[in-house]
Amino acid sequence: MEIRVRHLNGVKFEAETRGHRIVCDQPSGNGGEDAGMTPPEFLLASLGTCAGFYAAQYLRNHKLSQEGLEVIVHAEKAPAPARLATFRIEITAPGLAPVHEAGIMRAVNACLVKNTLALPPNIETVLHTQALAQV
Repeated sequence: MEIRVRHLNGVKFEAETRGHRIVCDQPSGNGGEDAGMTPPEFLLASLGTCAGFYAAQYLRNHKLSQEGLEVIVHAEKAPAPARLATFRIEITAPGLAPVHEAGIMRAVNACLVKNTLALPPNIETVLHTQALAQV
């Protein structure tokens, strides 16, 4: 899995993978044009859409309605070092019978992004000072 990020201007970036592009920017109060979500908002979107995917898959596999399925992700910042320290995933599944509550929770808790955040990966940072050949 690979994402290529390139600087557009100011504090605006474009991320691209598999022919899909998204713009990341900062609010005007932080020097941006507010042309896209911020990096932390993308992280929350990634967590929420992953949880939603697993919830929808559970519902689909059990032939249950996906209508009204919604996920809201909240996060709280920690001051030092700068990071998001607390996440809360809220799933709304209207009409879900109590017999399926534990199952949908197991499914959501199997989310790849949630597990990545729960068991942090090794992150290596590499600096290149010469232009890389375009692939």
